[in-house]
Amino acid sequence: MRFHDRAEAGRALAELLSAMREQGALPDPVVLALPRGGVAVAVEVARALDAPLDVLVVRKIGAPHQEEYGVGALAGEDVLYDEAALERLGLTESRLAPVVERERRELQRRERLYRQGRPAPDLRGRTAIVVDDGLATGGTARAALRAVRRLAPRRTVLAVPVGSPEAVTLLRPEADEVVCPYQPVTFMAVGLWYEDFEQLSDDDVLDALRTAGGRHPGRA
Repeated sequence: MRFHDRAEAGRALAELLSAMREQGALPDPVVLALPRGGVAVAVEVARALDAPLDVLVVRKIGAPHQEEYGVGALAGEDVLYDEAALERLGLTESRLAPVVERERRELQRRERLYRQGRPAPDLRGRTAIVVDDGLATGGTARAALRAVRRLAPRRTVLAVPVGSPEAVTLLRPEADEVVCPYQPVTFMAVGLWYEDFEQLSDDDVLDALRTAGGRHPGRA
């Protein structure tokens, strides 16, 4: 099975989450997308749940000269390292300091651009649904979930259309619930499970947020 694109994946995910909401499992939901790819999925989820949509900017820390190989993640001011990956590659936190600083600057740039002056969402007492387009190692999602928990939501849900079984298992203790309908045994990479996995731009993210109506997760 492959999804045609992120929108189709979002609709499949939204169907499951809508059923959960009807059962009372998602009280007062707020959808938080991991940009960029997660935004196109999250738009469909937010629409189906009639829930506000915002972004949660998290940056992967890639190994030097192997940027796609994640050895940690950055959320806000906090850095979460994969200690096993560091040991396997013979890396130290001090050696990764320039990478972390570069990713911190990019995180701050995206926060300013995507939020456009809006404050961080108020999640107190609400159900925070963190959405991405897929789950490979789980490092970025884990950093995102820990950042969300500090904002005191009532419940934290991680929702992804497709993910590796190992990553799903790793992340279950990090959220009240992990929703991942498709967990292929031979996973390899998120993009393999989409026919159209074109990378999104900043403009795509801003357009998606406008499509969602610009609803802010703050309280009325």
